[in-house]
Amino acid sequence: MISIGIDLGGTNIKTALVDGERGFLKTTSIPTHAELGKEHVFDRIALAIQDLIEDQETKPVGVGMGLPGMVSLDRKTVKNPPNLPGWKVENVANEIKSRTGLDCVIENDANLAALGSAHFGAGKPYTHFIMVTLGTGVGGGIIIDNKIYRGTTGMAAELGHVIINYHGPLSNSNTRGGVEAYLGQRFLSRFAADTIRQNPENPLYKKFKKNFSKLEPVDLYNAAEDGNELGIDILKQAGDKLGYAIVNYIHILDIRKIIVSGGVSQAGKWLLEPAKQTALKYLMPPFREDFDIIHESLGNDAALLGAASLAFEELR
Repeated sequence: MISIGIDLGGTNIKTALVDGERGFLKTTSIPTHAELGKEHVFDRIALAIQDLIEDQETKPVGVGMGLPGMVSLDRKTVKNPPNLPGWKVENVANEIKSRTGLDCVIENDANLAALGSAHFGAGKPYTHFIMVTLGTGVGGGIIIDNKIYRGTTGMAAELGHVIINYHGPLSNSNTRGGVEAYLGQRFLSRFAADTIRQNPENPLYKKFKKNFSKLEPVDLYNAAEDGNELGIDILKQAGDKLGYAIVNYIHILDIRKIIVSGGVSQAGKWLLEPAKQTALKYLMPPFREDFDIIHESLGNDAALLGAASLAFEELR
């Protein structure tokens, strides 16, 4: 049995033909051309789907699609997705079916990263876990009994907007000090640049003093690996904030396995070990049992595999 997974972003449309047991059979990626409007984007998605299935003898069960934004409980409509100009309240499922003849279900991309992990990645051994995605922003997904927990309207798990310091820095949250303000890639890079500027003798300052806009979390990781104490400290501070957030998540949900993915998570032990130690320090003792933080190595593939998995769940 096969299905189609789509990861729709403002820059690229990633598509995959997925076998329920073997995983990826074929993948493609094309530019979104989001600035040309939603009809153009829907047409490009349909074109990508046709390219995937043109030489297939078996018909896919349908299409699962991940995209940013708030998705309706029936998994058909998205509201005001970021980075897609002109999109307001769009029935994406109907648009895709009218162009391809295939049934379609949609879901928030971070939720699908969690589902992909549950079926194909680090989450596979666990019935319940919380995924935190550390990318340009911070998102997440909650898996309970191997299913995405969606809340009452389908919009649960906006983990990046949990507030941990009302007097903290700004991000895309409606108030200061959201988790994203500390761990979203551009916000972490902003904090790192401000800190490095105060340490002109450090190799990181000498490397980026002419253009701090090029500084990324991977540079902090590389510096930490080389023994740079400033790089280690910056990542530790970010890891501590992740630990505080995890305490909130676990105390509310009573789920002890935390899976972390996304580009910022590539900082590895320099970020995740401080997060684990901070969480262990502040978790109520009963919640420490079976607690662990696990890195998801699937990267961006998790959302694609999750999209295809959603199609298997909902459409077969």
